[in-house]
Amino acid sequence: MSSKMVRLHRVAKRYSSQRSALNDVSFDLHRGEFAYITGGNGAGKTTLLKLLFAMERATEGTILVNNRDLSIMPQGKVYQYRREVGFVFQDFKLLPDLTIYENVSLPLEIRKMTRQEVDYRVRGVLSLVGLGDRATDFPLTLSGGEQQRVAIARSIVGKPSLLLADEPTGNLDSRTARDILSLFREIHEMGTTVVIATHDEHLMEEFPARVLELHSGRVVRDKNSQER
Repeated sequence: MSSKMVRLHRVAKRYSSQRSALNDVSFDLHRGEFAYITGGNGAGKTTLLKLLFAMERATEGTILVNNRDLSIMPQGKVYQYRREVGFVFQDFKLLPDLTIYENVSLPLEIRKMTRQEVDYRVRGVLSLVGLGDRATDFPLTLSGGEQQRVAIARSIVGKPSLLLADEPTGNLDSRTARDILSLFREIHEMGTTVVIATHDEHLMEEFPARVLELHSGRVVRDKNSQER
C-alpha cells in the first residue's frame, strides 16, 4: 500500500468566473503525518478541507485520498468514503436535543454494529477526550472546550485513517486551545493522519509540525518542523 495518504495535483476550485478559492494546489501527505493548513481569511483553508471531505468537488485537478480519486467519485460512494475520514467543525455542529453519548454514537448507528460494539466505542472515545462522566449530559450544559471535545470524539469514533479539523481552536481561550491541540497530538500518535486548518501562530510554534501556507488560493509555503 502506498505511503501517500493524500495527493493533490494541480487542484483548482472556482465558484464563479470571478472568484477562485484555490489555484494550482499540489502537495502530498504521508500516512501518519500531522500537518497544518494556514493562511489569512479567504486564503482557501476551509475550501481545501471541504474538498478532502468530498463536501465539494474540485473544478480542476486530481485529489487522491487512500488511493480513491475524489474528482471522479460517484455521489453514491461519498458516504462510504467518509467512513474513513473524520471532520471536526469550528462550530461543533452538535445536536442540542441529544445527549453527549447520542451525539457521539450517531456515526455508528447506521453501520449495523451491535449495541455492545457501539457502547464500547463511544465510552472509549469519551474517556479519551476526558468526558467519560458526561455521557448523559446535553451539549448546552458544557463549556465551549468540552463541546469541542465531544465533536472530536464524534469524529474519531468510527476510527478514521484521516482526521480533518477546521479552525478547531478558533472560538476557545488559549489554555483550552492548548488542551485541544494536545488531544489532536494524542490522536495522531495513535496512528491517525491529522490535518488542521488554523491561523494560530502560537499553537503552531508550541506544537510544531508541517505547515502548508495558502495565500489567495495558492500554496506559498511548505515547511516541515524539522526545518525550523
